[in-house]
Amino acid sequence: MSFVEITMCAKIYVMNSMIRVFVTCLLLQSVSFSQARKEFEVASIKAATDRPINQVVVGVKIDGSQARISYLSLKDYIGTAFRVRANQIIGPDWLPSQRFDIVAKIPEGASQTDVPEMLQTLLVDRFQMKMHREMREFPVYALKVASTGLKLTETGPGDPTSNGMVDIAAGGNANGVAINFGGGSSISMGSNTLEIKKLTMRIIADSLTRFLDRPVIDSTNVKGAYDLTIDLTPEDRMSLMIRSAVNAGMTLPPQALAMMDNASNASIFEGVKKAGLTLEPQRAPLEVLVIDQIEKTPTEN
Repeated sequence: MSFVEITMCAKIYVMNSMIRVFVTCLLLQSVSFSQARKEFEVASIKAATDRPINQVVVGVKIDGSQARISYLSLKDYIGTAFRVRANQIIGPDWLPSQRFDIVAKIPEGASQTDVPEMLQTLLVDRFQMKMHREMREFPVYALKVASTGLKLTETGPGDPTSNGMVDIAAGGNANGVAINFGGGSSISMGSNTLEIKKLTMRIIADSLTRFLDRPVIDSTNVKGAYDLTIDLTPEDRMSLMIRSAVNAGMTLPPQALAMMDNASNASIFEGVKKAGLTLEPQRAPLEVLVIDQIEKTPTEN
């Protein structure tokens, strides 16, 4: 795998991971944990076609009775359905490489907050998935407000789903990646910055998890949405992108892993410090999802 291919694959995983984090958090805003079986009225699952190595496009749109999700991996769908991060999913090593496009109809009387449960049913019925949950202790970073106080200004209420629609578009090329969540909320990584616009601390913590060597847990107790800009060195930028790919389960060659291991990632820690936040290492119990059985391809539409 060439350097350019490593870079573009890392960008794909940055976007996929961020989209899944944001969609999951949006759908959890008002979710009720009903035991009743929930399922799409009808759903089409197709293997995603390969994208050009120099450009990628990913999207999620849930509007009214229709959900359209493109170019997410089977691992992304599992994480969204069961509300766990990628590094909390234990299963076959091919889960990140199997990508699908899904178009589904939400039944009358259901809402977008029911979509995770519907995806669970879809995975069980169409991919013959069987799983169980366990609690395991992990090293984590706790995102906290520094003793000097938060230095960010609230930019929104932190509820971008008030219009009843999820419409997320992402794209990337050799210059960087950008994810637009609508309502002024976004994440972009350019040549030397990571910019977060109008996101809650919970989603900021989950987003930072994609780039670091351990999960980030929101321990700020801060409400509302905020902007955060982190300046990146070239070495840290590449390291963060590679780390995101590794955290999503992608297998990379030794030279890419060496680039990740040799970087300090000090940019992230310095960036949150300037914002009046800290990332404190500690240990915490987290739930993991163990995949006991799953098929690579779904049953017929």
